[in-house]
Amino acid sequence: MSETSAEDVVATAAVAAAGWRRAGVAGAAIGVIAAGAAAGVAVERLTVGRGMRKKARLALDASGPYGSLRGLPGRAVADDGTELYYEVDEIEPDGGTSRSGARSGSAPAGSGSRRRRLFGSKDPAPLTVVFSHGYCLGQDSWHFQRAALRGLVRTVHWDQRSHGRSERGRAQAEGVPVGIDQLGRDLKAVLDAAAPEGPLVLVGHSMGGMTMMALADRYPELIRDRVAAVAFVGTSSGKLGEVNFGLPVAGVNAVRRVLPGVLKALGSQTELVERGRRATADLFAGLIKRYSFGSRDVDPAVARFAERLIESTPIDVVAEFYPAFTEHDKSGALPAFLGIPVLILAGDKDLVTPSSHSEAIADELPDAELVIVPDAGHLVMLEHPETVTDRLADLLVRIGAVPAEAR
Repeated sequence: MSETSAEDVVATAAVAAAGWRRAGVAGAAIGVIAAGAAAGVAVERLTVGRGMRKKARLALDASGPYGSLRGLPGRAVADDGTELYYEVDEIEPDGGTSRSGARSGSAPAGSGSRRRRLFGSKDPAPLTVVFSHGYCLGQDSWHFQRAALRGLVRTVHWDQRSHGRSERGRAQAEGVPVGIDQLGRDLKAVLDAAAPEGPLVLVGHSMGGMTMMALADRYPELIRDRVAAVAFVGTSSGKLGEVNFGLPVAGVNAVRRVLPGVLKALGSQTELVERGRRATADLFAGLIKRYSFGSRDVDPAVARFAERLIESTPIDVVAEFYPAFTEHDKSGALPAFLGIPVLILAGDKDLVTPSSHSEAIADELPDAELVIVPDAGHLVMLEHPETVTDRLADLLVRIGAVPAEAR
């Protein structure tokens, strides 16, 4: 393939804008955004040929270990019949972590006796850390934290409805809009199946944190009786309709008014749109990088991993979930977490759920630990995994879920 010229950059933006114009009257505003994203990858496109970029992506896909961790699989059934996929990393008595029947070989020595020391000689139900992922992601977005906790504590990772390995929402297939309240009920179904007894630690990123708020809104007694600690990562309790995504106010207001209709139109042309996404892979990668990360020197393998996670979400799923966020308001559910150790963490350059939204949650939970991570975007757990894992480990040590020396 030949080198990409500046004219190719302009052409890419023009094609994107033309596609948006066909989708609705907000085409001009969205086209400007598309053009800006194309300009954002202009330097790369001018210096690296298209064929070389494709080879690089394939190489990263083949060599990157991210998302490769697997556990004991299970399925929960939501109240509308949707099957929700989850995996459990158990702590085995010999100190290994069960992964589909295979011992990890990497657990610290003596963790079997640690479990007896923590939970008593009668071996009651162990504490379980439950991870809920965000919009257009999947359980593998917690790769680094999952790897760090294996062998130390029992964990559950699940895919939200219509994401990852979970079934497409049955109610949505029948035309019922998806809402955050539904996701809260989904989480309850996963808890009933994967951790019906014992104390819980709930960890949620973005939409996953909203899911936890919906759980608390519907089942406050579960929070009171079983939840030992909570971690909200890059999330919001409401007012997402006011987020400008780092764009000029006039342009984003025009987009916001019609974007649900545009997404719905695109969702009805799934095959055509998916072909377009593949054809404009560079533009798509530029958008993901801008809205996922805050630092300039993100590991290319991690950036590609995030791209794979997001691009695996079908456009019709993207479309059907989007309206739920503008309607989301769970500030009234936050008092359910009072009196529980809470970690609130966000990136200072998050354009999707700005850190001010985490500060608003902290205002409602004044005893919570608030951590704003410098030079971090929305996918802070992938961009700065050590910081997120450290703070999560501190939370688990604080409640006695893992010993301090294990940290």
